[in-house]
Amino acid sequence: MEKIEIKNLTKIFGAQPEKALTLLNNGDSKDDILEKTGMTVGVNKASFTVKSGEVFVIMGLSGSGKSTLIRLVNRLIEPTSGEVIIDGENLTNMDEKSLIETRRTKLGMVFQNFGLLPHRSVLSNVAYGLEIQNVDKAEREARALKVIEDVGLKGYENSFPRELSGGMQQRVGIARALTNDPDILLMDEAFSALDPIIRKEMQDELINLQSRLGKTILFITHDLDEALRLGDRIAIMKEGEIVQIGTSEEILENPADEYVSKFVQDVDRSKVLKASHIMEFPHKIANPNDNIETVLHKMEKLGRASIFVADDERNYQGLITIDTALKASKEDMPIDHLIVKDSVRIVPSNTPLSELIDVAVETKYPIAVVESGKLLGSISRTAILSGLVLGKEKNEDEVTVE
Repeated sequence: MEKIEIKNLTKIFGAQPEKALTLLNNGDSKDDILEKTGMTVGVNKASFTVKSGEVFVIMGLSGSGKSTLIRLVNRLIEPTSGEVIIDGENLTNMDEKSLIETRRTKLGMVFQNFGLLPHRSVLSNVAYGLEIQNVDKAEREARALKVIEDVGLKGYENSFPRELSGGMQQRVGIARALTNDPDILLMDEAFSALDPIIRKEMQDELINLQSRLGKTILFITHDLDEALRLGDRIAIMKEGEIVQIGTSEEILENPADEYVSKFVQDVDRSKVLKASHIMEFPHKIANPNDNIETVLHKMEKLGRASIFVADDERNYQGLITIDTALKASKEDMPIDHLIVKDSVRIVPSNTPLSELIDVAVETKYPIAVVESGKLLGSISRTAILSGLVLGKEKNEDEVTVE
């Protein structure tokens, strides 16, 4: 479900934006318009959608238009043209009263500089949004205390901002944005003012919060590593335009142009690629009801010395090796006596490639990718090496259980 729709959103700074907009629509570049009119194209016909519960990251260098774009979404800056649609409602057409209500109930904003009120305690800062809505004091403080605990600041509710570290202050900013229980969080360079170690901790905190709360998040950053780590999808901006939108893997493996290629050329692939990206969807799987001859025939077709076992619903059972299968064929052993379980390593589909390297070193068998008890695929050492060096296209074929 699409939570946010951005359609041809454009912002031109200057005295006569409509004149510059006409030039833009006629194909003039940002530099041409600046030279002819003295006006600046901040955002140039940005279009994208954000799904409910998605973390959508907008990244680019300084001056790319990313911070302008997020302020256009909640109309802190008025767009020159285009539309911002949230839950089917067009914010660009809203009167002031409706816009304020939408901001209060659906949008939470987290700023780079924290934006805390220095004379107020943590509790008072976090409850501030409810206070201006005239929510009863007991109720607003109860809600604020719950969110303070959620962001890991229980016990600091009576402290003042000056008594907190930068990371703790930003937790207060996030808590304040969450207290109104908004559907959407807008985060503008929220962690860029923090030291690297604290920044990593805040990224972890956001990932943990998102796993529990499932908010729709529009996150602005100039840091590619941060974008790749946090984003379900990423939009890369250059000179006011969005030049590519995609998942981390899509951008890493298929950069849209030279500009994006330069962005990703030094990325550590092992921290971006995951098990789901390099795993092989098994075309042949042994069924618990197979006889030994059938299992051996499937191994022969695979050209492998082992085969995973799953039932008709793909419930993972384990693995059978060629050695045990050959032995069983001579001794007439039942198949369930052959299945190896304890020494086969199992990982979820979101396991980073960097972690898979260590797993592969510790096991002599292929790695099973399993979620909710279902066998999704397998990973060989060759696949890990390929992912590190070249990447690997996903094979979208369905699993065949025979």
